Order: sequence, then structure tokens, then C-alpha cells
Amino acid sequence: MTSTGLLTVRAQLQGAHLAAIDVELRRPAVTRLFIDQIPEAVVKTVPYLYTLCAHAQRAAAQAALAAAQGESRRPVDDAELWIEVLHENLWRLLLDWPLALGLAPAKEAFVAWRGRQGSECISATRHLLDTALLDVSEKCLEKLVDRAAPVDCSSPLLNAEDWLAFWQGNAASPPAVHRPATVVAAYRARLAEVERAGQALAAGAPFPIAAAGQAAWGVGQTLTARGVLTHAVHLVDGRVLNYRVDAPTDALFADAGALTALLAGRTFAHAAEARLALDQAILALDPCVPYSVELNHA
Repeated sequence: MTSTGLLTVRAQLQGAHLAAIDVELRRPAVTRLFIDQIPEAVVKTVPYLYTLCAHAQRAAAQAALAAAQGESRRPVDDAELWIEVLHENLWRLLLDWPLALGLAPAKEAFVAWRGRQGSECISATRHLLDTALLDVSEKCLEKLVDRAAPVDCSSPLLNAEDWLAFWQGNAASPPAVHRPATVVAAYRARLAEVERAGQALAAGAPFPIAAAGQAAWGVGQTLTARGVLTHAVHLVDGRVLNYRVDAPTDALFADAGALTALLAGRTFAHAAEARLALDQAILALDPCVPYSVELNHA
């Protein structure tokens, strides 16, 4: 298991159908390192422990800890956060999705974009979205079924107040995480998120961050390429008593429900086709940890 965790997906091919789909998400107890630490130490440590979406992780941590102390959160580098979202989304759309659909990835275009800095990144982003991404996405959509089905492409909503209620024990469960109805819905939602992020970067828009706090309890939230990221903290005497990080992966792979729904009703001619569908469904849910698949024949 890596420092971020490991996802194992198991399924059986029974005739032409996938059955007995199961997921096992293992996460290391990283947040135990924060116990009894002062807030400033946690904010400094978080990006080194959570290197994927490190800027968003730091922003959520700082917002949660500030809210718990009854303070305003620090300003963030909005452009840095928008670029991080773009980077993760474009990696999937230009590199991983084409490969998952048997197409050539747009590696050179992605690498060239990643090398742009400062104001050049804004124009380079617009160019990339209007050229390489447009070309690749059209080819990918031709490979995906039900491409014309209605899709909710709205941005995920931050809900720090509701999360605080759960964190304080006043709600039975945290707010529900949106689950894509189909693989193509997840793909098209990601395309829409890239367009929104590109426009926000060009406009210098503030990055979405929310916080809620009460009596040394705090919750901070922000967006990542995978959805809403939540940090929650409880302080006692100025030090961390309890800390929780909740990423979209934790909710989407808490059980096999989201993955099973994406594969419901599908039939497969052989094991290789079933494995390809499994990989595409996992990519649609986009775990932030490495994963392995165990596909058995009934």
C-alpha cells in the first residue's frame, strides 16, 4: 500500500454479466500524525503528506483550522488552484481516457501546456481546450455509448455547514456525494469542469473555498478535479484532538454501489471486454489512489 492508500476491485464474470462486484479501499492513518499538533504545524505538513492536489489540501486544511479558531482564512493563490484542477482533469482527458478507449493520447500537447508559466498559461490553456482537447474528446465520445443522454454537468456544491453538523455529532451521516449515472456522464461532466476552470483562470475568478466553525470545531472545503475535498478538525487548548480528511474517493469507494451502478445491465462477449468496461467505470469514478482489479470467472 502506498502513502495515499490502495483500492482493490473484485468481480466475477458470470456468463455475459459482471456480478459480485466488491471494492476494498485501504487508507493509511495519516491524520494520526496531526494529533496534539498546533494548527500551523498541520497546515505546513499537509501538502507533504497529501501530494496529489497538494494546493487544495493545504487550502482546505487552513480553512478548517482557521474556522475552528474563529479566525478568517488566509488568502490563497487562486490561479495556482485553478491550474491544479486543470492539470488533474487534463491528465485524465488527454492521457488516460484515450488509452482506456483504445485511442492515442495527446501526450505532446499536454506536456507543452504543463510547461507554460504565468500569463502564458492562460492563453495556452485556451488554445489546448480549443484544439487538442476538442479533437480528443470528440473521438472519445464516439467510443462511448449513450452520448446524447441528459447529463448534469453542474459544479459540485460546497456544504461546510452540513458537514460541520455531522462532524459535531448532530447529523447521522455526512452530506451525500454526487455519483455519476453513467460513464459518459462522468466524462462529459469532466469536460464541463475543464471549461469552467479555464474560464475562471482567464477571468481571475476566486477559487471556491468554504468554511464553518463553532467552539473549536472546524470544517474547510474546496474543489478538486474529483469533487469536493473536506478537512475537519476539533481543537482542545489550541492543539488538534481529532482530524479527518474526506476526499471524493472515500465516498465513491466506501462500498461497491457507485461502481455497480455504472456497470448495471451491461453484457460482455468475453473476459477482456468485461475487464475493459471495469477499467472505464473505475476511471469514471477516478480514485485518487492506485488500484488493482481481480476478475474471476464463475
